[in-house]
Amino acid sequence: MNWHEYVIKNGKIPEWPYEINYGKENIVETDVLVIGGGVAGCRAAIAARQRGASVAVADRGFSKRSGAGGAGVDHWHGAVMNPCSKVTPRMYSEAAMDTTDGYTSGLARYIVGKEGWDTLLETESMGVQIRDEDDEFAGSIYRDDETKLMFAYDNESKHCLRIYGYNIKPAIDKEMRRLGARVFDRICVTSLLTEGGKRGARVIGATGVNDRTGEFYIFKAKAVIISTGAATSRLWGFAPEVTMSSAMATLNQSGIGHTIGWRAGAELIMMEQTGPAFRSGFGYAAYSVGNNHNTYQGVRVVDKNGKEVHYADAYDNLIDDEEDIYKPPKEGSFIIGNGIALDHGYKKEYRIALTDPDLWKKVQSGEFEMPFYVDWPGMTDASRNITWKLMLAHEGKCRVPIYKNFTDWGYDPDKDMLMVPIQDYSTAPINVAWRGHDKTPPNWLEGNGGFLVDWRLQTSLPGLFAAGNGPLPSAGCHGESHTQGRYAGRQAAAFAKERAGVEPDPGQIEREKARVYSPVSVNGDIGWKELNYAVARIMQDYCGVYKTEYVLDMGIDRMNDLLDTEGERMYVTNPHELARAVESMSLGELGIAYMECAKARKASCKLLNFRRNDYPDEPEEWHAWVAVSQGEDGVKSRKVPVDYHLQAPYSPDLEENYQKFAEI
Repeated sequence: MNWHEYVIKNGKIPEWPYEINYGKENIVETDVLVIGGGVAGCRAAIAARQRGASVAVADRGFSKRSGAGGAGVDHWHGAVMNPCSKVTPRMYSEAAMDTTDGYTSGLARYIVGKEGWDTLLETESMGVQIRDEDDEFAGSIYRDDETKLMFAYDNESKHCLRIYGYNIKPAIDKEMRRLGARVFDRICVTSLLTEGGKRGARVIGATGVNDRTGEFYIFKAKAVIISTGAATSRLWGFAPEVTMSSAMATLNQSGIGHTIGWRAGAELIMMEQTGPAFRSGFGYAAYSVGNNHNTYQGVRVVDKNGKEVHYADAYDNLIDDEEDIYKPPKEGSFIIGNGIALDHGYKKEYRIALTDPDLWKKVQSGEFEMPFYVDWPGMTDASRNITWKLMLAHEGKCRVPIYKNFTDWGYDPDKDMLMVPIQDYSTAPINVAWRGHDKTPPNWLEGNGGFLVDWRLQTSLPGLFAAGNGPLPSAGCHGESHTQGRYAGRQAAAFAKERAGVEPDPGQIEREKARVYSPVSVNGDIGWKELNYAVARIMQDYCGVYKTEYVLDMGIDRMNDLLDTEGERMYVTNPHELARAVESMSLGELGIAYMECAKARKASCKLLNFRRNDYPDEPEEWHAWVAVSQGEDGVKSRKVPVDYHLQAPYSPDLEENYQKFAEI
């Protein structure tokens, strides 16, 4: 019987069902510690075990379904080495760099290009279906009949695959456990342990607290991998009861991996980039209404009279033939595809086809009449089924709330259409209609950024590696996170094999225990949610769309004051609240990191959606990463070329670097 079943049966909330042991220490020794058991973390653990390292995984949830990719996936990006692909790893990396003017991880994209297909084949061996095995789509424009692989976005270049990924997380979790990785679920990691307890030193482990028993964990490790995701859903716009009930994001992401790295002295980059936070509480459950975005790419759209809305290529040329929707808009190029953290770029030659850009004008002139619909019955069987039965049925957070529930309620795409919300299509186009016509408040933002890493995916701190969308800034999504985790796991295992373990500093551990458990003994009047709300409000007020040095300094002072005053009045009544309290304090520290990084860039940058009123220009000397870290003497920053991975001490050739550092 789970919690919800108990409440329904008994009409009341149960007493805390676990034995509470605040302060009890559990010591775990391992070669490699993986922090975060999402898809990147699981793949890191698998790879490290395959290389003979002992592995411990500390996961905030239950690793079988945890993380941003825990609910499943329908696209696999980056498998450019598949036998049908016309895209090479070099093309993949260079296109990502080109379309973002260098503001992406070129080395991570190349690693993904080299290993994405092998990673997917390994996933297939774990029980995940990646081919049309039953020949349901034989002969369709989406399928290669020899390999039975199916493709999305670009049916000519064939580098992005459609897969049956609803069970992908349970499959890799099972393999991780089969190989002998020790998995510690329900652990909120609170800090990194460093050699001698010093900031900026080698990372030798971590601490954590169990959110059910309250017990304290000390992880001793020779190498550590952070794969914890981002913090965008809770840092600027924390209002879950209103905004997050139907969101694609997971509220369990608190960015704590970023925070513990920041506290330990690791360099962060791209933290100044922000964008509008589309919160689906102001709209509709993702993909539950008519649209033609991502999973629904290429569906037939009609107006109320059944008149078809044409697609247009990136150069606004209208498309008559369905096959042309999935062709590159420019000869010699290829469509990159959506959802891989390149949304701040996308030059036209890489962009997908969208609905007619003049649609709104044609509505105003009377050529089309609202509302619009996705016309499932008007599509071919193959086109309808590949979207409804494959893509929607396997995409994260769509399989149950949309595909299953709609089907259970009698919805039949063979007969029924799906209405697009009636809205101002000049500002809310059909392709993202599920986000709704109500605008998220302008200062509710989403941040990016993560760790500066080398060709081993090692951060600026020895022994600390990073993998996955979040820890690696602008480095991909689901499939790419698998590949990055697999690569980082190999690297961490090699690092651990060459080095002896180091005993943690007792003083560092004791200070962390005192900090973590301080809310337990407080007779306070503020809960963790109230503190999280306050953190988000400070970020809205002082680190919003428009920034100045003075306002950012005010925000840092206000956040420090919040943590030192209201933070000390925060109380908890059980271990779950204790872990959430740790996260809320961590979010405050992360907010300071974001503001320090925003201060460090003394220029605006349109591509990063970064606006400094006191530095409105974009001089060429600021076309660089700004790496920011905490030293013993305070915050420091430096400029790093966007193509640092091709500059000394590295080779200017991508393949040469890969061969040298990949631990093949």
